[in-house]
Amino acid sequence: MQDGEAAATGFDPMAVVFCGQCGELLAAGDHLACQQRAELEPPRYCPQCARRMVVQVDPVGWHARCSRHGQYASD
Repeated sequence: MQDGEAAATGFDPMAVVFCGQCGELLAAGDHLACQQRAELEPPRYCPQCARRMVVQVDPVGWHARCSRHGQYASD
């Protein structure tokens, strides 16, 4: 996500409470498998609200969009 996008979407990195791979609370259990999967795959769940995101993968990266919190990108 670009610096300008953070203000536009309301993204707060300190508000990350959900796993982007499984959608569960980060504090609820071990997410080692999720961390390993995150190295190869984009997040599927919003890290702020755990809603399923629309994800588009292209040759240079990925973009994921949450209906409430805006867009995340690999850039």
